[in-house]
Amino acid sequence: MTEQTAPRRPDEDSAALAELLGSVVRTLEPEPDVDSTLENIVRAVVAAVPGTEHAGVTLLESGRLRSVAPTGAVVAKLDRLQEELSQGPCVDAVFDRPVYRTGDIGADERWPEFAGAAAGLGIASMLGIRLFTKSANLGALNLYSTEFDAFDDEAEHISTLFAAHAAVALTGSQRQEQLRNALQTRDTISMAKGILMERHRITDEQAFSLLVSASQRSNRKLHDIALWLVKESNARHDA
Repeated sequence: MTEQTAPRRPDEDSAALAELLGSVVRTLEPEPDVDSTLENIVRAVVAAVPGTEHAGVTLLESGRLRSVAPTGAVVAKLDRLQEELSQGPCVDAVFDRPVYRTGDIGADERWPEFAGAAAGLGIASMLGIRLFTKSANLGALNLYSTEFDAFDDEAEHISTLFAAHAAVALTGSQRQEQLRNALQTRDTISMAKGILMERHRITDEQAFSLLVSASQRSNRKLHDIALWLVKESNARHDA
């Protein structure tokens, strides 16, 4: 007589899920740059969410969508196509409601133009999960499978919890990158001011006013003007 394994109790399922998420979340520490953080996120979601074969992220930046960190060429193509058509589960997850799931994309009438393209590339199931915090809508996490009905309720539940942690990591990474860029901009402007002060025997305030005036007249960013001046000075010194 074959010994049967006792079914798992709900508390055992919860414990297993908590352990899984705990191990995954530890891989989502913010990296020094946004791209590295996003690459970690998509690798982790493919490993953690049942049914997932491919993944990518759609970032929302100044009202526009941008495909980032796709796990393959198919994902890159389909993410970009959703952006171009302004339709698809990932686009709707960003702007409409937090979760969109389809188990037969080719037959799904919600996204007529996109659905045919996705099915033509061998994709059958998709799951779009919004990435957001209390203060920001960051975009969406995009999950793909070549199997029909690949994402069940459990996959949706896990991916929703996963996306919450991923959004926090992404926000932290964006803040680090913004701070680093701000510091680099400040340093570049300081160097440009020093060059002008030395060349023209002027004060710090007068040097800054010259940079601002050049920025306004050329319709270029202040940082770009300062960077050009620093590079020009270095080239002159090396000549």
